[in-house]
Amino acid sequence: MTRLYPRISADDLHARLLGNGELALLDVREEGVFGDAHILTASNAPLSRFERLVPALVPRAATNIVLVDDDETLAERAASLLARHGYGSVAILGGGLAAWQAAGHAVFSGVHVPSKAFGEFVELAYGTPHIDAPKLKRLIDAGEDLVILDSRPFDEYTWIGIPGALDCPSGELVSRARQTVRSDDTLVVVNCGGRTRSIIGAQILIDAGLPNPVVSLKDGTQGWHLAGFDVAHGQDLVAPPPGEAALIWARKAAEGLAARFEVPVIDAATLARFEEESDRRTLYRFDVRVDEEYLAGHRAGFLSAPGGQLVQATDTFIAVRQARVVLADTDGVRARATATWLIRMGFPNVFVLADDASADLVETGPSPETVLGLDDLAVAFMTAGELAGLLERGAAAVVDVATSRHYRAGHIPGSWFAIRGRLANAAAKLPKTPLHVLTSTDAVIARLAVPELEAAVGGPVRVLDGGTDAWIAAGLPLERDPERLASQPDDVLLKAFERRGEREAAMREYLSWEVGLVEQVTRDGTLRFRL
Repeated sequence: MTRLYPRISADDLHARLLGNGELALLDVREEGVFGDAHILTASNAPLSRFERLVPALVPRAATNIVLVDDDETLAERAASLLARHGYGSVAILGGGLAAWQAAGHAVFSGVHVPSKAFGEFVELAYGTPHIDAPKLKRLIDAGEDLVILDSRPFDEYTWIGIPGALDCPSGELVSRARQTVRSDDTLVVVNCGGRTRSIIGAQILIDAGLPNPVVSLKDGTQGWHLAGFDVAHGQDLVAPPPGEAALIWARKAAEGLAARFEVPVIDAATLARFEEESDRRTLYRFDVRVDEEYLAGHRAGFLSAPGGQLVQATDTFIAVRQARVVLADTDGVRARATATWLIRMGFPNVFVLADDASADLVETGPSPETVLGLDDLAVAFMTAGELAGLLERGAAAVVDVATSRHYRAGHIPGSWFAIRGRLANAAAKLPKTPLHVLTSTDAVIARLAVPELEAAVGGPVRVLDGGTDAWIAAGLPLERDPERLASQPDDVLLKAFERRGEREAAMREYLSWEVGLVEQVTRDGTLRFRL
């Protein structure tokens, strides 16, 4: 392998992680491989989705970037891609993850480890009270005055949850909790899938001064299931937005939180200065409201990052830990509450945009997205109807480069799953056919994969216009079985509830892993929480 980009040693990288300069550490392996073992403070940016992830993860092209993989091969490809798109300060961890371990540095399993470890540290530091599933079930059966607030996003909540729970993502808790209780005596139980968001959610309500008794549900929905109780699928009970009195209380509570944790509040002029300086200092701008509100209107340049998820999966939003982070909402509550957590997580430059400046909602729709090199590709498209005709005649093979999670949920009949970053190896398993057609959920990754698949199969490749979403919109069928796997599906780390067989064992293993993070993170020393 030709070494075109500079290497950094494991010890030098470790020293830089302890420093105060801007640094983005990107692990370019697939999520499932990353989840087996990775450096604690790395953000996962798989080569298969690299062009789509990097512009948001590392918005400043002059940022110092270190790339990590197993043997430097993927990292070289990623470095070349970055160089083509103007990223000028890129290095590769020499010897990959094995060299990091050989130097005596720790690796971690799982995903979103800094956030999940933080939740465990919070419980220890504050003594966050909890209730276990059997006791909660007894209270429910006895008709006690309580409310269960599921602190996950709606899609997770409706997929599987505790019967009767209200969906209230953790970034919404301070805003909405008061509206959900009958009186100050109502027991508030905060729940999630496992542990982190239950703990964080319960503690922010306690910190905010909610007069009610507040507890987290120990081990969340997984603990409920392991205790032998039924879970619910398809629930759509949502905590209502705050009424006038509840909002007044929430604003006062948020102001108290901001004062206690010294959250800086900036005006529009300061934001403009930060934006002007963003070629010299990395700037992240996040709107922490729920998706529906963001889609209806948001400030220009602000990306959607609902507060609960920003705390739960911080590494998927912020790869540059010394960057400036500006949070915005429209009610004076959610940005302040979220900021207190980021500050306690150790982010040194977190700001909240003043309420009057946050209300300038000039854009609508989803977050603006930049995909490196997408517009430079010459791609031939076909419609869903045209593809259906080709498949009926056996004149094409479909290659699906979406995630294996999406593929398993439903794919175009006869299509093959392949990981984009491994198409050269996957090609040997694909059918020999005059035409290969690429698809992914919305066709973005499929478009990026065209030159790679053309080189791998030595023949013409087209893209399903609009991807599998367009196939579904055309009323065409999907199938779940059989699966045709041209690549090992290790591109995602399956949650315990997603696994086929041995789910209970996987749940117990996961919950034990979360609790054990405190000792591991303390020993590693590269994260500095402020609790």
